[in-house]
Amino acid sequence: MNKLKTLTLAMAGAALLASCSIALPVAATSNTIGSKTGTAKATCYLQVLCFDQDASIATAAKNGGITKISTVDITHGSILGIVVTYTTTVTGE
Repeated sequence: MNKLKTLTLAMAGAALLASCSIALPVAATSNTIGSKTGTAKATCYLQVLCFDQDASIATAAKNGGITKISTVDITHGSILGIVVTYTTTVTGE
């Protein structure tokens, strides 16, 4: 029975520390893919406390030196909804 308790506690601990992440394509244009990539990231707490964060497409393009955007992807990650990250990735020329 002691092994069962230990296993149960280990699984509960792993569930509490688990996180998930999903990447979603947002947009694509007829421009060629290009060799440049730019990213912008924002971290929020409790899903609503985002202190002066900017994960916009414009910021990602600016960070990558991109003037002609080809694709836009957004990655959303969450650790139990307490710490949430948004990363925008832009490709182009």
